[in-house]
Amino acid sequence: MPLRETLARVDADLAAGRVPVARQRLRGLVSSFPHDLTLRRRLGEVYRLYGDATEAGRWMYLEEDRDADETAAFEERYGSPGWRMKALAWRGPEAVAATSFAEKQLVAVRTACAEELGHPVDWDDPTSYRDGLEEKHEEAPSEPWTVGGVLAGGGCLVGALAFLAIWANGVIALFD
Repeated sequence: MPLRETLARVDADLAAGRVPVARQRLRGLVSSFPHDLTLRRRLGEVYRLYGDATEAGRWMYLEEDRDADETAAFEERYGSPGWRMKALAWRGPEAVAATSFAEKQLVAVRTACAEELGHPVDWDDPTSYRDGLEEKHEEAPSEPWTVGGVLAGGGCLVGALAFLAIWANGVIALFD
């Protein structure tokens, strides 16, 4: 399915309250287009609807205007540079990053991983950075849902739906 069509479906899913479906579509798009920072940002915003700071931080990690608490939550859960490389799901050289900030972040993670493992690592060769990480670091389990997180996610969802409704009315008005 073409990118624009999938993004239109994401918008429709969010407007209809199908946040998990929208999240899944965006995960697929990020997998297909790992260099598209806009898709990563949108995925991070969807995770905010859930109140999941760790995953929001994961997908906003390459953004200069990222939230410091979300970044800290991501770095805590994915405690080693190797786990961060895996979690970021980047492919190819850092030089293809759309911003210099993203490029610097990617270089910093890869360099830290190479230093920790004692050999060069490559985004396109997962075995180069996963060797031995399973023994050294275990991926932390997901945090349990909290009442506050559910309420915050619900509030974000209501706000997002209101925004989409206003936006859709404006678009429709353009064609009337």
